[in-house]
Amino acid sequence: MSTKILEQLGTRTLLMGILNCTPDSFSDGGAFLSHEAALTQARKLIDEGADILDIGGESSRPGADPTPLEDERQRVIPVIKKTRKDFPDLCISVDTYKSQIAQEALDAGADLINDISALRFDDQMAYVVAESKCPVILMHMQGTPKTMMENPHYDDVVADVIQFLRARIDFAKSNGISSDKIIIDPGFGFGKRPQHNTAILKRLLEFKVLKKPILLGTSRKSFLGAITKRPVQERLEETIASAVAGVLNGADIVRVHDVKAVKNALLVADALR
Repeated sequence: MSTKILEQLGTRTLLMGILNCTPDSFSDGGAFLSHEAALTQARKLIDEGADILDIGGESSRPGADPTPLEDERQRVIPVIKKTRKDFPDLCISVDTYKSQIAQEALDAGADLINDISALRFDDQMAYVVAESKCPVILMHMQGTPKTMMENPHYDDVVADVIQFLRARIDFAKSNGISSDKIIIDPGFGFGKRPQHNTAILKRLLEFKVLKKPILLGTSRKSFLGAITKRPVQERLEETIASAVAGVLNGADIVRVHDVKAVKNALLVADALR
């Protein structure tokens, strides 16, 4: 597995580049649906300095319907195979909650599972992760992508998300997943109103109580647009500001669409931290 880069967690912020091989992602849906376009974008993100490439074939935007397994397979597995062949030392993540896709992705050369359901949507996912001994990202989400924005409510969003993630960490460990393989993601935008997202970003340090690396996924998200009133394609500065704020508040990995611009900002944030 090409997970050597993860040994640098805690010494500097790692940059995860987003590769959406989907027709309907909220920001770049359809742009990288063909294998050729996806591989071109993969090379661009790697050249710009991505430490990890996160490849996904199912949109998790608000209101999204589930993607049939065969469609997801056709979108991501060939791209993972080719990327692994061309970049043998790259850390490749697969963004999926389906155990079958996760297993095939690992067989094709993926190193890391990024599961938006935190092992809840597929009862075989924990087994796949435990057997492969790969790292896993556990993300908080209220509901499903289809329903998550219908009426999100929290008593205290940070305390509630921490409680959820603590329970999912315990579940992972009880299913044979090594504690040192777990990364957490508060799930910006997943069943959260703008004020919930800003509260999490402001109080991100509180998640350190879980003693796990923290992934920050704020890139181009709607809560940033709610602040600046700008459309999704014009949220680069907003993304950079949220990434720097996140790093200064304890983020260990930043997941972004715009690798080059954010990488330079993170060099400054890391120097300040």
